[in-house]
Parts: sequence; structure tokens; C-alpha cells
Amino acid sequence: MSENLFDNLLRVKSLFRDRRALGHAFNPEDLPHRGNEISALVNNLVEALRGHAPSNMNLYGRPGSGKTAVTRFVCRDLESKGAAEGCKIHTVEINCRNIDTKYRVLAEIGNKLAVEGDEAIPFTGWPADKVFDRVRARMQARAGVHVIILDEIDHLVRKGSEGDDLLYSLTSLNIGLLTGAFCCVIGISNDLAFTELLDPRVQSRLAPIDVVFAPYNAAQLEDVLKPRAMRGIKQDVLDDSVIPLCAALAAKEDGDARRALDLLRISVQQAEQSEVDVVGINHVRKAQNQLEFDQITPTIQDLPLQQKLVLFSILINEKNGLSNISTGEVYGTYEIACENAGERPLTSRRVSSLIRGLDMAGIITAKTTSRGRHGMSKRINSCLPPAFDALKVMHSAEPVMDDVVNARYRLQNRL
Repeated sequence: MSENLFDNLLRVKSLFRDRRALGHAFNPEDLPHRGNEISALVNNLVEALRGHAPSNMNLYGRPGSGKTAVTRFVCRDLESKGAAEGCKIHTVEINCRNIDTKYRVLAEIGNKLAVEGDEAIPFTGWPADKVFDRVRARMQARAGVHVIILDEIDHLVRKGSEGDDLLYSLTSLNIGLLTGAFCCVIGISNDLAFTELLDPRVQSRLAPIDVVFAPYNAAQLEDVLKPRAMRGIKQDVLDDSVIPLCAALAAKEDGDARRALDLLRISVQQAEQSEVDVVGINHVRKAQNQLEFDQITPTIQDLPLQQKLVLFSILINEKNGLSNISTGEVYGTYEIACENAGERPLTSRRVSSLIRGLDMAGIITAKTTSRGRHGMSKRINSCLPPAFDALKVMHSAEPVMDDVVNARYRLQNRL
């Protein structure tokens, strides 16, 4: 009988005790260095246990700063205490990056509030007012307080009127549309300024309590990693320097706890693959390279051609020694790149939109700064690792980029 492809790997001794403890979805028993943020949620949501409507809330912070984890942590205890006290409390969590229209969000809320015998709200096809009426009816039938958590809410708000319409509908529930029930909305966002995109009437109705989550520093990330490592990794497997290095590397990248967990988990996997018993600094460095390249490569490969041309224009200017590149400098190079690719250039306004998309993807930073009487200007810089060859990735993904990359450009030098 031929050997199975998995036989050799199954013979390797695993260094993990419980790999789930190092995953993003794991709910820890404690959340170090988030006491103030937890208190802010608890002091507001306690009103649900008193039979009143808590205030709406917006939680802001960089990715990996604990916003979603803290919300789940608090809501878990809120539901538990509600059950013990005989209070009806229902929480519904929705990720607005995945469910990104008013119809779909309301349908998801309605279906999560359904009880046996209720008709399922279809993915599409009903009038919007019928979906909303079904949500309202189910909230009233179940009574109590309904906490609606909208994770990555800024993604929905940026889609024109979708966010305005949804939040207007949800905030209207407490104004005479519910009897014996209340609704509270908790928005979670990486963007401190997303509420500026809302209609003023929606902002006024929402009237949220704002909670800002600061990024973790290296020492705090160590405290996050240590209990996870004790639960998830076998004893005496980690070199003493591994957790501090994972924490320090993640702290340099905006204090992202998810990044720190990924580094630790992949470091252990690297050691397993090398069939060694101790995870060392070299495994962390390999994990760092794997994360950077694994995440960035498909992102750049999948960019539309026009966005690749814009990114190329930024990178070729940086290669020529420019930093804090302006939109005008990018656009001048972009027009030449389009000519070399046989593409019609987009307007400068559309290119500005593509630059914002690259910024949101974390490939570049595009900070708007004031130039006094000369108006506002963007300062654009790439965020790619030094060893990452983005031009090679774009070239391999898009054959037409061959003519773009190999052409000559008249690039600007600043004196």
C-alpha cells in the first residue's frame, strides 16, 4: 500500500497543547490592560439589567486593539447576569464588511431573533419596510433589551445612504415603535472619523458614547500573549526571548494583538516543520517574513489593473528617491504608465479614490495635510516591507505590466 500524503506530518510531535487558544476567535477569561474600556461598556450596559435602554456606543481603535474582544467579553457577562436576574437581554453581532447593505443587516437581525415557527427572512426579495417591520415585531415579541453590535460599521457607512438608512431605522425603534422592548446600537470601527460621513439627523439620533481603544505597547502585548501561550503551547517549548520578540514586532506595527498572536502561532508551526523541540528567535523571524509576504502578495496580485498602475507610479517615484509624494506627482507618472500599458488614464479625481483604496488596504499611507493658502495635499508613502518586490508581483500577475515596468520614465526630483 502506498504511503498517505499526511503520514509523515502526523508522525511529527506537535508543540501545541490547544491551537485554538492562539486564534482570533478564542474568548479568553481575562483581557489585560482593557479595564477602562470594559468599565465604560459595563457602566452603560448595566441599564439593560435595570430594564432601561442603554445609550448607543461607538468603539474606535486600530485593528487588533481589542474592540471586538472586549465587546464580546462584556456582552457574555451581560447575558449571563440577565439570565440569572430574569432580565431579557439579547445580543446580535454582525460584521458589516461581510453583511454590507441595510436589507441584509436587518434580515440578519430578524433571523437571529426568530423563534421556532417564525418565517425566515430571505437573503433578498422582500420590500425593505417589510423586513424592518418583521425585525420590530420580533424585538417586541421577545421583549427586553436588544443590543445590536455592528462590527466594522464604517464599511457600511461609506456605501452612500446604506449606513444612514440603517442607523436611522434602528435608532427610531426607541421612539414609539417598540413597547416593552428597547434597542441599543454598538458600532465598532477602525476609523475615528467615520461618523462625519453620517447625515446630521442620524448623528443627532445616534448620540453615542465614544470609547477609544489605544494600541497595545510591547509590555502589554506580552501580558496578552503569556496566558494564551500557557494554554495553547506545551511547557518548555518557547525560548524566553520568543514572546518578548513577538510582542515587540507587533507593537511596532500599531500594537496589533492579532498580529502578535499570529506571529507566535506561526513561529511554533515553523519549529514543528523543522522538527525541533524549542521555538527560537529564528522561527519568529521566519514567521514574520511569512506573514508579510503571505498577506501582501495576494492583495497586490488581485488589484485591478488601474490600481496596479497607480501603485506602480508611487513605487517608481519612491525608487527615484522621493518621499511624501503628492497626488500630482503620482498622477504625472501614472499618465505615462497608462500610455505604456495601452490604457486610457482615469481622471485625477478617480485616481485619488484609487489611492484611498490602497491606503485602506494597508499598502500605502496617504495622509492629508494643510498647505496653508495653497489648500490641502496628500503625503503618500508605501508601507511595503523592504525585501518585498511589489513590481515583480504585479509583473507576474498582469502581463501588460511588462511594458510598464521596463519602460523609461521622466521622474521628478525635488531640490
